[in-house]
Amino acid sequence: MTTLTKNITGVLEKFLIVLMATMVVDVTWQIVTRFILSKPSSFTEELAGFLLMWIGLLGGSYAYHKRAHLGIDILTSRLNGKYRMFSELLIASLVFTFAFFVLLVGGIRLVGITFTLRQISPSLKISMGYVYLSLPLSGCLMMYYAAAFFVDSLTGKSSVSLQNHKDS
Repeated sequence: MTTLTKNITGVLEKFLIVLMATMVVDVTWQIVTRFILSKPSSFTEELAGFLLMWIGLLGGSYAYHKRAHLGIDILTSRLNGKYRMFSELLIASLVFTFAFFVLLVGGIRLVGITFTLRQISPSLKISMGYVYLSLPLSGCLMMYYAAAFFVDSLTGKSSVSLQNHKDS
């Protein structure tokens, strides 16, 4: 599972870099057309919003894998042994359940409805279903990472524990 996780995370990192670079170029172009050319571009604001959505959701999955999400670990940092393992299993289970029902199931429903209704974005003229695909995709990634954390906790290989947060 470790090699697969590294490969998935590597692809995710590269994809996030491309999305961020595209957003920087897009917003720069928006500034140039608005303030230098005095003729604002019609699509840049919409594209920036869509890119922000994809970066936010996929970046959340990436942050979850790196355990970089904001968390309150007052209680869990004091646990050890089977209590710590139980809390890690519970947290991974809750994240998996949330990602499944809200991001995956809800996202698939939203994408399906959007494609069925043929909702098109005003400026870019693309199907909003493609924009909303970031929901089920990030749900799948979070579920995968939660399952990996669950297995790591069960086997005692909790690779990135809360200790990393104490070192920073």
